[in-house]
Amino acid sequence: MENVADYREIVDIIKAKGGDAFKLCYQCGKCDAVCPWNRVRSFSMRKIVREAAFGLTEIESEDIWRCTTCGRCPQQCPRDVRQIDSGVALRRVATEYGVFPKAAKAIRTVSASLAGHGNPLNEERQKRANWAEGLAVNTFAEGMEILYFPGCYLSYDPRLKKVARATANILNRAGVEFGILGTVENCCGESIRKTGDEELFKRLARENIKAFIDNGVKRILVSSPHCYHTFKNEYPEFMVKFDVVHIAQYLYELIASGRIALARAYDKRVTYHDPCYLGRHNGIYDEPREALKKLAGLTLAEMPDSRADSLCCGGGGGRIWMETIKGERFSDIRLEQAIGVGAEVLVTSCPYCIANFEDSRLTLNVSDQIEVKDITEVINDVI
Repeated sequence: MENVADYREIVDIIKAKGGDAFKLCYQCGKCDAVCPWNRVRSFSMRKIVREAAFGLTEIESEDIWRCTTCGRCPQQCPRDVRQIDSGVALRRVATEYGVFPKAAKAIRTVSASLAGHGNPLNEERQKRANWAEGLAVNTFAEGMEILYFPGCYLSYDPRLKKVARATANILNRAGVEFGILGTVENCCGESIRKTGDEELFKRLARENIKAFIDNGVKRILVSSPHCYHTFKNEYPEFMVKFDVVHIAQYLYELIASGRIALARAYDKRVTYHDPCYLGRHNGIYDEPREALKKLAGLTLAEMPDSRADSLCCGGGGGRIWMETIKGERFSDIRLEQAIGVGAEVLVTSCPYCIANFEDSRLTLNVSDQIEVKDITEVINDVI
């Protein structure tokens, strides 16, 4: 890195950006033992931490971009090294100096799209609410029961628009008075923050917060665990607090209260995948399972690596925007686990997980063996 004079300057920059926890590490290696990367290739978070502690990090290296922020290593760390925060600090240095390895170069395009259109997919802001065409979905107005915030992928991705439409149908059938922000909605900013672009995250967050306050929003329903985590745990940094609920929680709430009736049976063997940012990061494991158990005919089978030990799909930490070569995709392992327990349907509740699992269905050529569904789609099938 030509603009950084020596290792001491790198150390100072990392500390300034929140990476001071590196010095706590005593190299026990528990992070490496649980990291999903070590199922598919050799990778060492311990080595990254060690190098950073002495200012020896190669900012140009792809290794600092591998972490999916899945939360497995902080869960096991006995010294509170805070590997995610520390890793993001390294990425902030790289982002500040415009240093991206080949695998992460798409981050430049994503950042430009977020800055210009409010989404990472280079889609027009004016089309953000097009997923709701033909449905009884209104613009949010103060006094409504809940704001539905579908997020970027459910607004634009053809596969994931189906999840947004299923959600709207369930809300209407339950008599929920809800609305959307449409073109005013921005990306929550969670993933771009994890790639190190703190300033862009702050811009997106402030714009969303202003929209929420201006429209009198009190309760927010989200389909993405990444939106959930950001609104609930990171937006309070801006001195605001909203009541945030994930659709997996809300479905159980609607079923338990009798607001939606499950009219048909779902005679399939199902397994449920815990998204990292819903489960490990926020402790939501029971509600989606309890909602599924309410369906007549459904058999629920648990995969290996479930609940707090769930295997990451590979999409967190901005990896959803980076190419992962065949043979190194965690989602391939997860599909094989689901098929291994005899599941006909792999159910989850995260757009990144669905996108990665759908890709793996194709690359593994198992589309005729297993379906991938959001929990919302399953519930919508039986009401």
